[in-house]
Amino acid sequence: MGGGLVAAIDGMRFIVPVPSAYARPNRKYFGPKRGVTWLNMINDQAFGVAAKVVSGTDRDCLHALDVTFSSGEGRRADVIVTATGSYSDLVFGLAHLLDREYRPALADLPDQKLWKSQPEADYGALNSLARGRLDLAKVAHQWEEIIRLVASIYTSEVSPYDVVRMLQRDGHPTALGEAINTYGRVFKSLHVLALIDDEDLRRDIKGIRNLQEGRHALAQRVFHGRKGQLFHRYYDGLEDQLGALGIVLNCLVLWNTTHIDDALAQLREQGYPVQEADVARLSPFICKHINVHGRYSSYRHELGGARRPLRDPETPDPDAEDEQDAQD
Repeated sequence: MGGGLVAAIDGMRFIVPVPSAYARPNRKYFGPKRGVTWLNMINDQAFGVAAKVVSGTDRDCLHALDVTFSSGEGRRADVIVTATGSYSDLVFGLAHLLDREYRPALADLPDQKLWKSQPEADYGALNSLARGRLDLAKVAHQWEEIIRLVASIYTSEVSPYDVVRMLQRDGHPTALGEAINTYGRVFKSLHVLALIDDEDLRRDIKGIRNLQEGRHALAQRVFHGRKGQLFHRYYDGLEDQLGALGIVLNCLVLWNTTHIDDALAQLREQGYPVQEADVARLSPFICKHINVHGRYSSYRHELGGARRPLRDPETPDPDAEDEQDAQD
């Protein structure tokens, strides 16, 4: 798959039927009930690397950088892809100041406004798009404060969420926030132009967004939530439950990718013509073979450090026959 240095952030919405400090009303997502958002980050190797439980009323963009910088030890992703809900000019500015390439999927691309620093400049066919003007003097005036703020985030003296909330003041940016907005609009304009011009970039963004949608579908399969309702009245601790969900999903991805790789190796050894175009379409989120109910045994077969041999697809599966008999 990928190299692990490209990541996508998106949220799953869950109705919460138990009293919780996180659960909030949001008729768009939860109807008359209350719920939360599980904002999670997945890398291009299909592994979840960070997540955060967010109040059902907050915009995702307030927390996107928090998720990016909560991924623990190891090298963080260099490229961050988000949905439109996690986009803002402020996030654009902070992400690039924090040495991350920010690539949101902009659903309303034809309506996006580009920004220019010289109002008299002639951009030809782009003049109708470049309707905004950048006042770079604001950035220069606040530059020392900007650098100090970025250093505070890097050293974990302050969380990105607190920074974003402080700079925006309920939609009314401070002078420092407006300077970072201005800085971010430079990179937003470049990103919009790249999306228009580069088909491969659009495909790459769509690819990892699809990968994350596959992980979300697997999450629903694992918990069998009725209408997205995962939390039962006898459960406590939303963060613990969703943290366990992330661990289970990563275990399934590891299992699937390991055994898919073994199957491909065996097919090649048998002389089967394995096409790379077909391999590229294999999903690490297949779940038909996963039984999320019933009892499980922790007995470990003595295999001398090796894995069990793959089952011949032409040989009847006794487990599948027993399941069919039970259904009949």
